Amino acid sequence: MSGHFQVTTFDAGEGPVVGLVRDGGFYASQTFSSVREILDRWDLAEEKLTTAAARMAERTPLRGVRVLAPLPNPRNIYFTGANYADHLEEMARVLGPAAAAPREPWFMLKSTSCVVGPGECVRRPQGVERLDWEVELAVIIGHSARNVPVTQALRHVAGYTVANDLSARDRTFRDAENPASLFRLDWLGQKTFDGACPLGPAITPASSIADVQKLALKLWVNDELMQSSNTAGMVFGVAELVSHLSHRVSLWPGDVILTGTPAGVGAARQRFLQPGDRVRQWIEDIGEFEFTIGAAAA
Repeated sequence: MSGHFQVTTFDAGEGPVVGLVRDGGFYASQTFSSVREILDRWDLAEEKLTTAAARMAERTPLRGVRVLAPLPNPRNIYFTGANYADHLEEMARVLGPAAAAPREPWFMLKSTSCVVGPGECVRRPQGVERLDWEVELAVIIGHSARNVPVTQALRHVAGYTVANDLSARDRTFRDAENPASLFRLDWLGQKTFDGACPLGPAITPASSIADVQKLALKLWVNDELMQSSNTAGMVFGVAELVSHLSHRVSLWPGDVILTGTPAGVGAARQRFLQPGDRVRQWIEDIGEFEFTIGAAAA
């Protein structure tokens, strides 16, 4: 990705700042104070950042940088379920007909307070033994969108980053409810807890990605490859997801859409994250980062 730039948040010793990453070097922005500010003014910001990136050779990169979540305070986080053909196939072996492919995109909300960055320790929630990994492409909205057609949807995307939609599988159902009850499902408990949405390492502008539906993505646990797929395997592509969601709710700069996970999750293997595990996720042309799992707080 030499020559391209990315946007991220980092700490060079004096607290969080927003800046650019280019060719492995970190440079604090001299214009913007946060990634949210950049996204709120994306057209102007991308032009300014492109100009700044072209002049990075004149500046000395910062050293000793600690990379933080690129967008620590998203406006909203929407996650997409059942959106990779290979994942549907593996879950059908576990769940049977209940894992049939949806006829249209399916979304739920994840709390923005769940976001953590690279290098963080995510504590396994109290009482959770089935904590699962899910590498996902994260879409960062840069222009407001309402009822946009598929053909125009990608124009509303500022960029992409890497996410992990961590899931507490043993919180999928509320045991106190009747098994036939609609209120038995607990998406909040399964998907929203402290640290449930690691993001990183940086936002790659959409203009730098030739084809978002041709990106390899992988995930390792303790250096063992668990997930290996390609965004070409999505049931509904990024443009379809953005368009569909925009017909349900207005999208705004700073919104994040998690686009689903491919095959290789722990639920299909009956293997789950344990304290001390290292989780590394990578997406082609976007980057990689790692976080660890800690024991539940006493």
